[in-house]
Amino acid sequence: MLILQAVNNYNPIHITYMEYNKLISITGKSGLYETVSSKTDGAVVKSLDNGNTEFVSSRLHNFSHLESIEVYTTTDNVNLVEVLTAMQNSKEPRPSDKDDKAVLAYFTKVYPTIDTDRVYKSDMKKMVKWLAILEKNNVALTLPTTDDEATDSPKETVKEAVVAKPKASTPKAAPLKKAPAKTITSPRKMA
Repeated sequence: MLILQAVNNYNPIHITYMEYNKLISITGKSGLYETVSSKTDGAVVKSLDNGNTEFVSSRLHNFSHLESIEVYTTTDNVNLVEVLTAMQNSKEPRPSDKDDKAVLAYFTKVYPTIDTDRVYKSDMKKMVKWLAILEKNNVALTLPTTDDEATDSPKETVKEAVVAKPKASTPKAAPLKKAPAKTITSPRKMA
């Protein structure tokens, strides 16, 4: 969290930056959410729209991390970040999410390689809404880099020969005796 000092009234201003890799979409719920903490049966999430924090059960909803969403194109699939970045850098005015034809025309101009046969118009509308939410919350559209991607030189791999070691002889335990099968003497109902 970054704290800035206001010049006029000397009150600290708290500016929080959300990490893109903590953002999720939840089925059955509109908008985007930040993962606060995860539990075995769900997650505690914070809405980016209104800031409310709530528990969402994984038994009722599915979670999709934004960093793992890919978009179909006519060549290779691309990460959602690439499409959102192209939308953000575009000079084209964003369409209303109510007009299907305007949304389709927008994406063919902004990201011409998008596969309009496999990417539904409802998903295109979601991308327009999501970008507005991300910009409103000042989320940087970047994927975290791993150490493997950051290095320029390829890592050397060393192959070691695996030599089978002889097994030590251990005494075998006596097999367990199985209980006799139960016999049912009452007649069964036939359907």
